[in-house]
Amino acid sequence: MGAKIISGTETAKAIREELKTEVDELRQKHNLVPGLVTILVGEDPASQSYVAAKNKTAHALGIHSEQVTLPADTSEADLLALVDKYNKDAKIHGILVQLPLPKHINEAKVLYAIDPNKDVDGFHPVNVGKMMLGEQCFLPCTPHGVLELLQRSGVETSGAEVVVIGRSNIVGKPVANLMLQKRPGGNATVTLCHTRTKDMDFHTKRADILVVAAGVANMIKGDQVKEGVVVIDVGVNRIGMTESGKAILAGDVEFESVKEKAAAITPVPGGVGPMTITMLMKNTVQSARQHAGLA
Repeated sequence: MGAKIISGTETAKAIREELKTEVDELRQKHNLVPGLVTILVGEDPASQSYVAAKNKTAHALGIHSEQVTLPADTSEADLLALVDKYNKDAKIHGILVQLPLPKHINEAKVLYAIDPNKDVDGFHPVNVGKMMLGEQCFLPCTPHGVLELLQRSGVETSGAEVVVIGRSNIVGKPVANLMLQKRPGGNATVTLCHTRTKDMDFHTKRADILVVAAGVANMIKGDQVKEGVVVIDVGVNRIGMTESGKAILAGDVEFESVKEKAAAITPVPGGVGPMTITMLMKNTVQSARQHAGLA
């Protein structure tokens, strides 16, 4: 029979329709337009296309979107001054500085300079701390997207054995934290695996839900999972190019072998990827509400 495909494309589309309705309502009832600024330093092609996709999505939802592209040799002081300007701009509810930044700029210093109440990426230590405590905050976009995919697919997390592979601050650690919290989409028993885990297969084979965010193409094979597992593949790895110059992508999970045993699985592309930008928009709308006292 094969696994049910958990489509991030379809789920993101449904959430965006909900957001568009919400944005229209905020404009009509409260004369409020959520505002997002994206700041890009340099000309990294992947960052450029990602920022362009964010702006396109914002415009489609009726969110006011500004993009600032700075030369690669912009000083740290100039970037911090720009962040400060948008911290004080009442039209802007979300500030996103696209990473990575050029080597001469201290990323942490820049992220910490963003007003936590406008940190729609959920990377500021204030928001990370609030997330850890289970308080209201902006959740990091990719982990939030993972939770939405599971919830909207009807996957029961309460009491489930969840194994997360990868301990990054952007995906692995926050996913593990959110899924063990006493909250909808949480209440799981969570194991966090990484490059120093002694017996990876022992853990992956007992997972009811397996979230893989290691950044290694096709690392998890069908013989490493149990029958009926739900697999969320966060990895996006470029493994080659087509003759027409299009990137060939693979996840961290070997899709063909794992889908034979899984109850449900996300594809790559079209799985977690589309959710990330959508959750960024959700955070921006949430921020606008909070700034207007409508949360």
